[in-house]
Amino acid sequence: MKRFIVGALGAPLLALAAGPASAAGGTLNLICGVQVEWCNLVQTTFSRETGIKVNMVQKGAGEALAQIAAESANPKTDVWFGGTGDPHLQAAEKDLTLAYQSPNINLLRDWAVEQAKQAKYKTVGLYSGPLGFAYNTELMAKKKLPVPMCWMDLIQPQYKGEIQMANPNSSGTAYMAIATLVQLTGEDKAFEYLKKLHKNISQYPRSGTGPLKNVSHGENTISISFVHDVPGEVIQGFPVKSVTPCEGTGYEIGSMSIVKGARNLANAKRFYDWALTAKAQELGAAAKQFQLPSNKAAKVDPRVPDVSHIKLINYDFAKYGKATERKRLLERWEKEVNGD
Repeated sequence: MKRFIVGALGAPLLALAAGPASAAGGTLNLICGVQVEWCNLVQTTFSRETGIKVNMVQKGAGEALAQIAAESANPKTDVWFGGTGDPHLQAAEKDLTLAYQSPNINLLRDWAVEQAKQAKYKTVGLYSGPLGFAYNTELMAKKKLPVPMCWMDLIQPQYKGEIQMANPNSSGTAYMAIATLVQLTGEDKAFEYLKKLHKNISQYPRSGTGPLKNVSHGENTISISFVHDVPGEVIQGFPVKSVTPCEGTGYEIGSMSIVKGARNLANAKRFYDWALTAKAQELGAAAKQFQLPSNKAAKVDPRVPDVSHIKLINYDFAKYGKATERKRLLERWEKEVNGD
């Protein structure tokens, strides 16, 4: 997977013409799992180009999965856009999403296509980005704390009350952090680590971006976050930097799925096809979000993290994308870590 991502960064940047706008009309009900600025730009751009009204709500990946599961008998959502891939794979496994092979799938990088094949085309990769730490440079200096360079650094006593990670029950980012640690150290050692980390955690916000926002605003010192979210905070003038852990780290394949039983299926497929185009995927960088796009022709912003300098693990999306595995790990986390 790492070679796919590294190779993709050097891929030729080809131009892809967008289809003409039309007054298709109708509506589309969308759950959006990326940051709100990107969600809003996707909503307004697609509506303007197609004439389709988009009703959009933003939710973390865990919350989105829970809502789609709860509404399965009477679906109210048409498309789930963005958020970490593991919950999308779990939705596919539970038959909550619809198989759809977009004609634009041949435009995508290998890792996005592989994920689609793995899910029997019930989801597809939109973007990718690595997990790491973010820290407030001003607070670190004020408190005379060293920059944590490794996972093991975060459990040192000097960081007590200085760290935030999202709640893995509602956040795909935090679930990926747990799955990453399990793959790095083995499950029992990972949970021993998480118990020690818990002593240094000040709060578990609901969304994956919550800890980073709190770091940016000086409400917290360190967050476990996707590092591609950090440049957007820097652009806004916040004193934030990022690092990826020395032992290695996981990475997300942010995904997209059509909900099984979607009321507006034709519009859902039209949005799905549109979201895989280079022009649509470049809206991420326009909204100051810096994941690597899955479309090979989409321009790659220079602020996208260079994964050739990051130690990525061979993340097992097949195993940790299973609903039973997620449920088991979250139950263990609640019992042994959060319930302590």
